[in-house]
Amino acid sequence: MKPFFPILSCLLVSAFLASGTAHAELQLPRIFSDHMVLQRDEPVPFWGKAEAGEVISIQIEDHTVRTTADDTGQWSAALPAMAHGGPYTLKITSGAETITLVDVLIGDVWLASGQSNMEWLLRNTEHADDAIAAANHPEIRFFTVEKATAILPQEELKGGEWVPCSPETAREFSAVAYYFGRSLNQELNVPIGLIHASWGGTDIEPWTSWNTMTQLPAYQNIDLHELEKSAAEDKHKQALYLAALQHDPGIEEAWYQPETDLSQWHPIEVPSPWERTEIGHADGIAWFRKDFELPEALAGKNATLHLGPVDDHDFTYLNGTFVGSENAWDMPREYSVEPGILNAGTNSLVVKVVDPRAGGGIQGRPEALYLEINGERLPLAGGWLYRPAVLTTDFGTSNFGPNSSPAQLFNAMVHPFINFNIKGVIWYQGENNAARAYEYRDRFPALIQDWRTLWGKELPFYWVQLTSFLPESAEPEESSWAELREAQHMTLKLPRTGQAVTIDIGDAKDIHPQNKRDVGERLARIALHDTYNQDIVYSGPIFRRMRIKGSEAILEFDYVNGGLTAKGSKYGYLRGFAIAGKDRRFVWAQARIEGDRVIVSHPDIREPFAVRYAWANNAGDANLFNKAGLPAAPFRTDDWPGITQPTSSK
Repeated sequence: MKPFFPILSCLLVSAFLASGTAHAELQLPRIFSDHMVLQRDEPVPFWGKAEAGEVISIQIEDHTVRTTADDTGQWSAALPAMAHGGPYTLKITSGAETITLVDVLIGDVWLASGQSNMEWLLRNTEHADDAIAAANHPEIRFFTVEKATAILPQEELKGGEWVPCSPETAREFSAVAYYFGRSLNQELNVPIGLIHASWGGTDIEPWTSWNTMTQLPAYQNIDLHELEKSAAEDKHKQALYLAALQHDPGIEEAWYQPETDLSQWHPIEVPSPWERTEIGHADGIAWFRKDFELPEALAGKNATLHLGPVDDHDFTYLNGTFVGSENAWDMPREYSVEPGILNAGTNSLVVKVVDPRAGGGIQGRPEALYLEINGERLPLAGGWLYRPAVLTTDFGTSNFGPNSSPAQLFNAMVHPFINFNIKGVIWYQGENNAARAYEYRDRFPALIQDWRTLWGKELPFYWVQLTSFLPESAEPEESSWAELREAQHMTLKLPRTGQAVTIDIGDAKDIHPQNKRDVGERLARIALHDTYNQDIVYSGPIFRRMRIKGSEAILEFDYVNGGLTAKGSKYGYLRGFAIAGKDRRFVWAQARIEGDRVIVSHPDIREPFAVRYAWANNAGDANLFNKAGLPAAPFRTDDWPGITQPTSSK
């Protein structure tokens, strides 16, 4: 059993614990609030601040525990393990002071973390209106951790509170976490608490503690005090940058006007996250412009402008007229255009984008960018122009982003509740690490072990394997996304882990596929089997071994569960397999199912040596499933060096 309040490192910086005065009032961390869910069947730790030497009493139902604040005013105690139930009222008393927390449930608490696909809100998913309208689940509770960064571990969250699940609250919550929690609540009939701590566009390293990061060769020589000093010195550069934001030259020089000088504007493809363009990894303000032709028959009419999601804040102009603005990184823009704004002939669309941190730009699917007039759609995706206005890179500062140093998301968004008992973790991250997929073989298991060590128990840890993205390849080729999936799959060697395969529900044009229901429910199937011991099918086929017989490769699988099937194929044809000889040249293969095996061949390869399945950024029409309807995990039988493997280790 883990200690209730482990000794804190001398490096800890804690606004919460440093807030004591000569007469300190009774205080609790934000993770304790009305409507919270406490972990059942385990001791329930509490901690906080009070006047030094004061006796603190914690009472719920017929359970009462007492402790005494030490000479710094810190205190900790634990209620005994309790069965699921509630709602209860919980009281913490210190002298004449009492904090009363109402509507408290005892159940299972899960932490949902990762990057934007975990952060993706329910309101922006497919069938969102129906899902939101039905989201009346009073025994499910949400806690969304406010985004924050810190060089050193913090003892208090920047913000957040527990709220019951309702149509009003669910729409603004992580869709994957919601569907996961809903499945558990419906199957187990116990309260479910969901703590959501995610940040779009983040690497895995900021989510891992310094204790673990400094064990890796790349970070062994990190001096945290020097890093903190460097961050302090960077404040001057940040101050110059922040001051420049107040004097956007695009506004002062009216870049939104059609007749503005375009000599300093540069070509760019839209939509695209600007980190993948010439703008690079920067925060700040950039302007985007698209000139387009409008037939005379469509001029002078009401129109609707669709831009897709813009990360984060847009200010949009048509022919110099302001038509709309939103500040939400994942919200598709839709602006009404009054008659008289659009002209016959050439028109100019200008979008000012303000990105305070992490990813930025006009994003989403190309088909989401269009002007609609009288039912006709004028496409707007493709070649645009852009001009930077104020960027962090202009001032030599980069500390605004969450990826600027390791551990800083863990420090600010996870460490503050590391003593709060949870049941397990669900994780959706990896897109940002795909270019360094080989490193992920070590980084991902290191994070899991890190969190388990800090929580003091072998937490169940289940993740979403990267889905399909980007255009399908005409021929088999190397893939960083496939290598990242492989690194995720290799992490299954750790006990009490599980992987939800999602290659079948991706979107070639959108890194944020809208089907989050299947993702959450596949994670829940793993938890129901692995954590709650239910006898259900929770995995698709997983490659076990290959043997060669003549010119054919014979593949065997685990988790067949009723048999293999070629989903969506009337004639049982399998797709997504590639085969190669010792020359390492892969070609698309012919594959067929025979019982619980897959037979793979190609007429031009008489001596097959290796087979790959769904080995691509976008697995496309790969269609091997079991009869329970779950997709096979991508795999390869070879161990030839990949494109993300460092040259020195190839």
